[in-house]
Amino acid sequence: MTVEIAAESPDQGAIGCLIRESDAYYASLYPPEQNHLLDTTELSAPGVTFLVARCDGVVAGFGAIAVRDDDETPGARYGEIKRMYVAPAMRGAGLGRKLLEALEARARALDLPRLLLETGTLQPEALALYRTAGFEERGPFAGYPDEGFSLFFEKRL
Repeated sequence: MTVEIAAESPDQGAIGCLIRESDAYYASLYPPEQNHLLDTTELSAPGVTFLVARCDGVVAGFGAIAVRDDDETPGARYGEIKRMYVAPAMRGAGLGRKLLEALEARARALDLPRLLLETGTLQPEALALYRTAGFEERGPFAGYPDEGFSLFFEKRL
């Protein structure tokens, strides 16, 4: 299986289908107000890189990094990981790790000192991925509520 990861527009047919699939997945786990997802317009905004993983040419996953102003350190910036998702048929093949590594490489290329992310408590595979990739738990950031469904992570680069 050939895996290619590249920046692409989220506003494409097969990618849009996988985004809608991910929306349904998150909606099955969490109440609507607990889903902090970027839509395709936000994923296409300046300062956001949307990466798509294709396996033998087929869209199999995606993830984004959004460059944010750091309210904890005025004048600094950080990268926020958003919309990490791998199609169910492709899970367990290491694709999520490859996507995360590609997002980290993008953050380093942008000279960002750290990555932050919010993820849900009901996603044990995602939690294991982030922890084994060196992300450490932290408190809420960027105005995210601490409502009990979210965990927050940080990784210094």
